[in-house]
Amino acid sequence: MSQPCIYPVELMHRPASLLRIRPKTRGLYHQRMNVVYAEVHGTGLLMDIFAPSGISRGIGVVDVISGGWHSDRAMLHQHIGLGLIDALCERGFTVFAVSPGSVPLFTGQDMVRHIHAAIRHIRQHAVTYGIEETPLGITGVSAGGHLGAMAALTPQKARPDAREPWRQQSTDIQAAACFFFPTDLVDYGGQGFDRLQMDGFNPLELLFAKHEKASIDTELKLRLQALSPALLPIVSPPPFLLIHGKQDMLVPWEQSEKLASALRAAGGEAALLYREEGGHFWPDISVEVDAAADWLEQRLT
Repeated sequence: MSQPCIYPVELMHRPASLLRIRPKTRGLYHQRMNVVYAEVHGTGLLMDIFAPSGISRGIGVVDVISGGWHSDRAMLHQHIGLGLIDALCERGFTVFAVSPGSVPLFTGQDMVRHIHAAIRHIRQHAVTYGIEETPLGITGVSAGGHLGAMAALTPQKARPDAREPWRQQSTDIQAAACFFFPTDLVDYGGQGFDRLQMDGFNPLELLFAKHEKASIDTELKLRLQALSPALLPIVSPPPFLLIHGKQDMLVPWEQSEKLASALRAAGGEAALLYREEGGHFWPDISVEVDAAADWLEQRLT
């Protein structure tokens, strides 16, 4: 079994700097920047919207922008450079690049709630954004894949009688295609995720807010379980495509196997796509990016 090791924080926060980047845009979309989808403590949570320049299918895909559980515009540029947004817009999807926030300002559970808020906002304003409320797909890379999977596996029901219009929307997802992300934080390559050593990153900040430090000893395992997609009580999951490099030393490839097994045990569909020589990203990942876009096209149309 592969073991996680100490990696420079650069690999988590700026992973695509290692790649042969595709053109940043091929004229396949119109970008609307800094759309506020929710407000937390007086601070707006942002997303960019990429509408296809060609014929639109009227279907949305949420792209969770997060690396090392940090979101910023530089991370969005990494996604653009990977060609993920190009590939989706080329197939007629409208992409909602959602920034769910960053540690230590927010915990992992906070960020999952922010993604649910984004999904509700998107559905509430579907007509404005030129899409149908359903279906809706989700994608993400590394930490973004982790948060996207968490949101997809913890859908919130619509509340038709709610006073706030956005609460009247559900957050269920119809298909998820995510890349090399943690799924079991309790057994993470033979150790707990809280034991992970990485320069510039403290795993406990993902699990606990600053005022909760006294709860670490008693609640650590519960927090790890609650933020592990493979350990959730999965019911009627959407179909998943899991993409992983077999040489990934940051997120062991067995993490994808664990989630696939849990999804299948719950009666769900889980497709696995491996790159044998791939690490945490690889130079020609555009092959898998296109495969993910094709898979979402098959499941959502």
